[in-house]
Amino acid sequence: MANDSNLKVTLVKSLAGQIRNITGSVRGLGLRRPHHSVVVADTPENRGMINTATHLLKVERA
Repeated sequence: MANDSNLKVTLVKSLAGQIRNITGSVRGLGLRRPHHSVVVADTPENRGMINTATHLLKVERA
């Protein structure tokens, strides 16, 4: 993948009841509330945070 590619990440479910590392990963991506979307760089660090919370997120190419 190219280094300049981006991903659009959307929080589709609430963080209520999630364990701390999942909540931290979602917050680290910059997501604040359900249905909030952000565009992040496609880096291994961001991919790791996305993989932690895949059941809460929708990921698309930006």
